[in-house]
Amino acid sequence: QFHSLAPMYYRGSAAAVIVYDITKQDSFHTLKKWVKELKEHGPENIVMAIAGNKCDLSDIREVPMKDAKEYAESIGAIVVETSAKNAVNIEELFQGISQQIPPLDPHENSNNGAIKLGRQTSQTGRRCC
Repeated sequence: QFHSLAPMYYRGSAAAVIVYDITKQDSFHTLKKWVKELKEHGPENIVMAIAGNKCDLSDIREVPMKDAKEYAESIGAIVVETSAKNAVNIEELFQGISQQIPPLDPHENSNNGAIKLGRQTSQTGRRCC
């Protein structure tokens, strides 16, 4: 029901993590629909990562890792099996993404790629966080 709001979230994104449940084949099919959506309407060079979640429940697996690897390879995505419950491979997932995102072009930013942090002052002269 919130599908129409999706572009608002991925517009301008450098990366997307698309998650499926390894214990539910239907979620893997839904993942493919989201990948299609990103390819058609998302940023041109978005880095895609596929996370097969619930690897702690591999004894009731419905989606073989082989299938996920083949699909990820076909679309040029990173694939990692994770467990949000047990914090398995979460850091590895984001490290893999960070290695795929190209560095900022320093010519696009007058601060040589740096972001200036500081407090903003409101119109009333009060400082806000």
